[in-house]
Amino acid sequence: MSAIHIVIILPFLFTLCGPLLNKGINRIHMGWLMLPLPAMLFAYLLSCIPAVKEGEFLQGSIPWIPSLGIDFTVYVDGLGLLFGLMITGIGALVILYSIYYLDKRKEKLQNFYVYLMLFMGAMLGLVLSDNVMVLYGFWELTSISSFLLIAFWDKRERSRYGALKSMVITVGGGLAMFAGFVLLYVISGTFSIRELIGDASGIAAHDLFVPAMLLILLGAFTKSAQFPFHIWLPDAMEAPTPISAYLHSATMVKAGIYLVARLSPVFAGQSIWLWTVSGIGILTLVYGSYRAMKQTDLKAMLAFSTISQLGLIMSLFGFGSAAAFYTGTNQYLFFTKATTAAIFHMINHATFKGALFMTVGIVDHETGTRDIRKLGGLMAIMPITFTIAIIGTFSMAGIPPFNGFLSKEMFFTALLNIREMNLAGMNTWGALFPIVAWAASVFTFAYSLLLVFRTFGGKPQFGKLEKQPHEATLGLLLPPVVLASLVVVFGLFPNLLSYSIIEPAMAAVHPSGLLPNEQFSVSIHLWHGWTTELYMTMAVAAAGIALFAMHRRAGWLSRPLLKRASLNGMYDKGLRMLDAGSNRLTRTYMTGSIRHYLIYIFVFIVLSLGTMLFMEGGFAFDAAGFADTSFYEVVIIIALMLSTLAVPFTYSRLIAIILTGMSGYMVTLFFVIFRAPDLALTQMIVETVSVALFLLCFYHLPKLKKEVVKLPFKLWNLLIAVSVGTVMTLIALSATSSRSFESISHYFLENSYKLAGGKNVVNVILVDFRGFDTMLEIIVLGIASYGIYSLIKLKLKGDEEEGLRPPSSSEMKYDVYAGIRSNDVILRTIAKLAIILILLYSLYLFYMGHHHPGGGFIGALMASGALLLMAMSFGMDRLHRMIPIDFKKLTAAGIAIALLTGTGSFLFDAPFLSHTFDYFEIPLIGELELATATLFDLGVYLTVIGVASTIIFTIGGDK
Repeated sequence: MSAIHIVIILPFLFTLCGPLLNKGINRIHMGWLMLPLPAMLFAYLLSCIPAVKEGEFLQGSIPWIPSLGIDFTVYVDGLGLLFGLMITGIGALVILYSIYYLDKRKEKLQNFYVYLMLFMGAMLGLVLSDNVMVLYGFWELTSISSFLLIAFWDKRERSRYGALKSMVITVGGGLAMFAGFVLLYVISGTFSIRELIGDASGIAAHDLFVPAMLLILLGAFTKSAQFPFHIWLPDAMEAPTPISAYLHSATMVKAGIYLVARLSPVFAGQSIWLWTVSGIGILTLVYGSYRAMKQTDLKAMLAFSTISQLGLIMSLFGFGSAAAFYTGTNQYLFFTKATTAAIFHMINHATFKGALFMTVGIVDHETGTRDIRKLGGLMAIMPITFTIAIIGTFSMAGIPPFNGFLSKEMFFTALLNIREMNLAGMNTWGALFPIVAWAASVFTFAYSLLLVFRTFGGKPQFGKLEKQPHEATLGLLLPPVVLASLVVVFGLFPNLLSYSIIEPAMAAVHPSGLLPNEQFSVSIHLWHGWTTELYMTMAVAAAGIALFAMHRRAGWLSRPLLKRASLNGMYDKGLRMLDAGSNRLTRTYMTGSIRHYLIYIFVFIVLSLGTMLFMEGGFAFDAAGFADTSFYEVVIIIALMLSTLAVPFTYSRLIAIILTGMSGYMVTLFFVIFRAPDLALTQMIVETVSVALFLLCFYHLPKLKKEVVKLPFKLWNLLIAVSVGTVMTLIALSATSSRSFESISHYFLENSYKLAGGKNVVNVILVDFRGFDTMLEIIVLGIASYGIYSLIKLKLKGDEEEGLRPPSSSEMKYDVYAGIRSNDVILRTIAKLAIILILLYSLYLFYMGHHHPGGGFIGALMASGALLLMAMSFGMDRLHRMIPIDFKKLTAAGIAIALLTGTGSFLFDAPFLSHTFDYFEIPLIGELELATATLFDLGVYLTVIGVASTIIFTIGGDK
């Protein structure tokens, strides 16, 4: 495992360990425990600058699914380093800010920092991954963690609404992006980003190239809030201000921009890429800046401002891709400057927008409102906050000497270059780009003045405020002061970034074009003389001041858009129509009848499998390889058939359960005859526990009554039953009669002991060769047990709320674990010995399962049977006193052990769930084999005990 892997994994470890640390030191604000991590990661990434600047890649790879070409490969180049520094650096400042912003007595800090660390780790994984499938996994994890962060104040309806909207739009775009990645794999045969870049010319010639490009862009546009997918970002402002400052200025919203920059070398040579990226970016720029003028909430104004700025950066990356159309030095130089401007403005935006979000948070924190109509006159009361706001807004407006002025000038330069060249057939259309961008800059200038002067200038309106305003504490001021200082420093000394950060990032976006030549080096200066760009800036300032002056009087500037005509209104209406349509569709088949649901399932099985079996000629029957049938097998088959056929004709549930159990025990006898002790043990214990489970479930049902059933009803049941049985029998016969491949059983028999150190082939397959399947199975079992627990507990809670009380002992025939059973002296006496023997045998099965019949699953079922016997003999209350274990937590502990065992292989650069074994000399014992698979089997053992016990005791009346 490389150092870069550790950079990504550490936030996830803090996610797990942070709450435990907080419980041990509950007097300290949890933020202080989390702050060192991003600070250390930021320092480490800073130390990587010299190596990356020299063109070195810091990389590492961990095998994951090598057969599919999916490995956890990470590498740090200039672009990844830039984003990593923003994620960790601003993350550290946000955590420091949140310590003073969030009150630990009122807020759920544990949830807040767990979600924040989860998001930080996901973002680092996203920007440092080389494999697009791994990138996609982190991409969706950012959507999930941002959903949790936006909905942090989950009692607020608007918070839940905003979180859901962000999830729907970004996850939908992510699925489209996933399809695009799959198409790229179909084209190139690789998931590696570096290999895709190396094969860019071959990929561009494929018919699937354009569909793949558009699907990937759809994911990028939704994530980075490009028009018309921007509607989720303003509603996401319901999150606490530290989250807004982190997600919506420096990290999540720039994930789409990162994707466009990262894949530009693959797609940049196509005019559709240039037109789409730059066109959508310019449209988003002007629309976001115009909508920002209409906002009265400070965070909403910053939200639309962020949308606008993201459009600006996106358009610059689009214009920068035009460099792929030219081989001449001058033309190439023109368009690489657009990429330079995009990277520089991305840094600038993170600094001034982060400072502004924190400033708005301070205003809200100290005045109780963000409504610009209630604010004013705060300049004298909050001078430091006002100074930060001035620096941030002036930089956003593009006023010298702040860093935003420099990147805005570079933006104008790129647009003027586009106008001068007949690029991708634009002709005169290229002249529209500078005009539209200039108009958007006017709106940007105007809303920047609105934000700062309507809040801090003008007449005081302290009577409308919820709090008496005052200057913020040092802890709240320090993070925005740091960001505002960077705004000034990067404006006065821009070349601090040019050679250390921007040039390596440029080399990642244009890997084949940046030559070691001075004319391609990045050099940014504050003064360029009296240029066209400067005159455009002066005109922007004049027009922006005029718009600011007429803002209140001009309805087209201040009046909000009609709800029905807005994109938000269309989204809400579309969501309501989908809900209504899905409800109508669902009511047609969700009748509440289990019989109907079984009919759907069985009819689908018969039609799909049966049709394919006969259409493809898949039926085959060859009895040549069948073994002879013995007398004992015939007897067992007859008993099995009779017990099964008798179940539908009995009118006693108790008899039906006994007959069902009998059929299961007949199967057990088959395994005994076939000399499969593991399967026989498992089947026998499962049947024993299942019979008890059936008894507990049926105990709660009303008395079974004889009903007159019409003949067509029985015929329909008979038809479905015979059809399913026939199809499955034919499939089984066909599967055993014809083989397309040689059986793999010989491989397991030969390598079970050699590769896994186990003589019990069945157990070795479960915990080693196919351990991933087993892990997913215990996770599914755990989820099922939690689902059963939740359903029963929610029903009981609902009955209590409706005034329904559970029946008393006098009103019931008997309690499941009380009454006669608990007073049976003989049962108790025998149970004491039996329980000890069963538990000892359970441990024996667990420990010996690697070499002899047994294993974690069988041993756990045996232990569950002992607990069931204990509950039936001594009662539930006494069981809780004797064994004070929460079996739900035991399930979680078992799954955690299995997962940790699997991830432990990463420490040795081995694939997930790789196991090993060795022999050790133990004093007084001798040579002993120790296998890591035993730890995994321990997880299975604890999980199955927890699952079985949770289900049985919950249904049986667990209180």
